[in-house]
Amino acid sequence: MASSGRRTKRTRLKPSSSLSPSETKVWIYQLLLTLQYGAQPLFSKRFISKDVIVTTSVLACEMAKIACVMILLTKQGAIKNLIKEWTLVGALTASGLPAAIYALQNSLLQISYKNLDSLTFSILNQTKLLFTALSVYLILGNKQSPKQLGALALLICAAILLSIGESSGRGSSGDDPNQTFIYGIIPVLVASVLSGLASSLCQWASQVKKHASYLMTIEMSIVGCLCLLISTSKSPDGEAIRKNGFFYGWTALTLIPVFMNAIGGILVGLVTTHAGGVKKGFVIVSALLVTAFLQYAFDGKHPSLYCLAALPLVILSTTIYHRYPPGVKKEKKN
Repeated sequence: MASSGRRTKRTRLKPSSSLSPSETKVWIYQLLLTLQYGAQPLFSKRFISKDVIVTTSVLACEMAKIACVMILLTKQGAIKNLIKEWTLVGALTASGLPAAIYALQNSLLQISYKNLDSLTFSILNQTKLLFTALSVYLILGNKQSPKQLGALALLICAAILLSIGESSGRGSSGDDPNQTFIYGIIPVLVASVLSGLASSLCQWASQVKKHASYLMTIEMSIVGCLCLLISTSKSPDGEAIRKNGFFYGWTALTLIPVFMNAIGGILVGLVTTHAGGVKKGFVIVSALLVTAFLQYAFDGKHPSLYCLAALPLVILSTTIYHRYPPGVKKEKKN
């Protein structure tokens, strides 16, 4: 019995010598998502003018996401099967509420992109791990290990550091501190709360309802578009669209962050489905480093002291959180 237990431990610690085709595909998904996560804030800030109406960029992103998924499904020849298994009730149950939440989240992120420097945005955006953990516990009953709780505490400390840095006007951007706090920090933190809620609902749909990833992406994008279109009837953005036109403030380069964001949304589903939350956590950490490098390389901006203090906390907390999940129950001895 003892030798059998030792063999089990050796098997778990044994590194794989080569990657299978499926594992190689997962690594490609992770690499692409890392680059997208890291570059998205910088490209959005650079190529989306402050004159662009937020709702138009979000709507364009959702439509681009649908188009990309349809192209992928067409190449795979899977459209007919998805149409056969689709039901309206199933779509509304699995995708309706998360889609509406994500639509609001995307709008808040677009506002935050324009009012925070790229590295600060990326680090504050990591607080969604805290809210995801809380939502998953409340909705699915998944508990956190003691080390994970400690990691979440470190993450909160990092968020506080960044909030102090931005509100005191010592961030790398020269904007008004009050405007930065109201239109930069608050939107990204609220978006993180919504992200955690929507993520747990999607996890419930995929694990409990067994909803296909690509199908859910299309459904959520359609529902999100409908919610945004309805909101334009009374929102300031809707008035601005009617007055200035849908593409007011757009340039050809605006399409770059729009399609990047759309592809990133698809990659999130693929990485979560094929790799799981642990490897996605390493993607998030790596993306922070990508953001820091790109911000320095393209803008020549050195991160603030508060960012430098918060960055290792985010890296450490994210790594600990994903490396130390709740312990697996020991197998009973025969």
